[in-house]
Amino acid sequence: MDFQTVWYVIAALLVLVGIAGVILPALPGLPLVFAGMLVAAWADGFDKVGPLMLTVLGLLTLLSLGIDVLAASVGAKRVGASRLALAGAVIGTFVGLFVGGPVGLFAGPFVGALAGELIHVRKLGPATKVGLATWLGIVVGTVLKLGLAFAMLALFALAWFF
Repeated sequence: MDFQTVWYVIAALLVLVGIAGVILPALPGLPLVFAGMLVAAWADGFDKVGPLMLTVLGLLTLLSLGIDVLAASVGAKRVGASRLALAGAVIGTFVGLFVGGPVGLFAGPFVGALAGELIHVRKLGPATKVGLATWLGIVVGTVLKLGLAFAMLALFALAWFF
């Protein structure tokens, strides 16, 4: 196997791990996807995918980082979430990932935001509303990042094959 093939395998692995990272919060999803595309373009000598396309893909990656920051906070702030709720959502996401597997990953942000807001306001109704809004923001952010990931893959494929 030649070195170029090794680089393409590494690039493909980075892209696959990156796509998983869009859903799993412990991995930097779209930055890994971008890194994989950059490695593939480099392995090809930037003949098929050049600087302009890599710049576009890089800007989409930066956009994804903005989505990460805004997604949960927009949903939470719309219902007046406290900082404890936001911190609880982050902690709940990581705990859910390691403790409950896919179900924990799905429920962790809600439970964490709910717990954080319960500590803050000590009322179940408002805390539940904050938990749901925070969770919905995270889900919307994940869907947007998945869309960006597939848009990046499509742009890369178009540049590569045409």
